[in-house]
Amino acid sequence: MSLWIVRHAVPLIAPGSCYGQLDIPADAALTESAALAAAQVLPMSARLRYSPLQRCERLMQALCALRPDLALDCQPDARLMEMGFGTHEGTLWADISAQQMAAWTDDFAHHAFGGGETVAGFMARVADAWGAYRSNTGDHEVWISHAGVARAAQLLSEGRRTIAHASEWPVAGPAFGEWVCL
Repeated sequence: MSLWIVRHAVPLIAPGSCYGQLDIPADAALTESAALAAAQVLPMSARLRYSPLQRCERLMQALCALRPDLALDCQPDARLMEMGFGTHEGTLWADISAQQMAAWTDDFAHHAFGGGETVAGFMARVADAWGAYRSNTGDHEVWISHAGVARAAQLLSEGRRTIAHASEWPVAGPAFGEWVCL
């Protein structure tokens, strides 16, 4: 049993932007390249779940065109959406005030950054998807999702359902169009 998390390709938004749940497309050519690379390594007949945001949905479509076996058990799953950053979505990270960043990092688990989602709420949402995956023992599963979801899943794979401080959040995650296997 394994969980593969494939991150969408480079989104079509200015580099350095906070975009979370902003429904923006990814670069089409890079999406096709990511699908081709993933198609070569993903296990046969795995269950496929994907974030309904278009940058993930388009990767799912490209991947299933190459690997029809993955389309047999393929469903959107809103629990796999990136963390919501509320009013900060579409803003450059550099334009978010130090005071707003400090408010979030000082109460990382419970502060609704930009009025969006709290890290605790995000972790609980991903943990619900993680629990569904774990209940399907013996089967492989693929999530087409986002870096934040991959980081949350990494914590969940280590038995951590909550974090108290920003320093506990994983820095590493899959690059655009890359994957991790847990």
